Amino acid sequence: MAQSANLVSGVAGRYASALFELALAEKKLTETEKDMKRFGQLLEGSDDLSRLVSSPAFSASEQSGAIGAVLDKAKIAGLVGNFIRVVANNRRLFVVPGMLRGFDELMAVHRGEVTADVTVAQPLSAAQTKELKAALKSVVGKDVAINATIDPSILGGMIVKVGSRQIDTTLKTKLSSLKLALKEVG
Repeated sequence: MAQSANLVSGVAGRYASALFELALAEKKLTETEKDMKRFGQLLEGSDDLSRLVSSPAFSASEQSGAIGAVLDKAKIAGLVGNFIRVVANNRRLFVVPGMLRGFDELMAVHRGEVTADVTVAQPLSAAQTKELKAALKSVVGKDVAINATIDPSILGGMIVKVGSRQIDTTLKTKLSSLKLALKEVG
């Protein structure tokens, strides 16, 4: 698994790799992944929690106490609960979003998947997600995990990033291209 540890870099990557290796050694990858996803959802759903994680204005004891309370209330214990508490005690909560992404990437590699970052104007239905996964699998040749982001400003279509490749079929980009072409004509 040393190869997958090289996929994520920086402080967040080192934390993600350490958590992944611990979960792998303890044979708790599935449980750890579920808890990480739950914590990520909490982080996305709460501006206060996001502010606590990202702001250096809070003291170490304030961050540790608040994170401990959040983890207890969410019933996130075990490996993930302890790990996030250690991150808080080390004053590294600001790396948690990157750590979550890094852990997802390591899990995808472990499952033999490739991760595709997809930006859409509105949430994809289950059928659309399934169809997109199948289309991407035919191009990439591997199973594809989709990391979807909602951005209403693209108006329609999607941006798909797989590795270093990007496909932009958004209405916003097409309108910009049309506007540029019309300026060249006139």
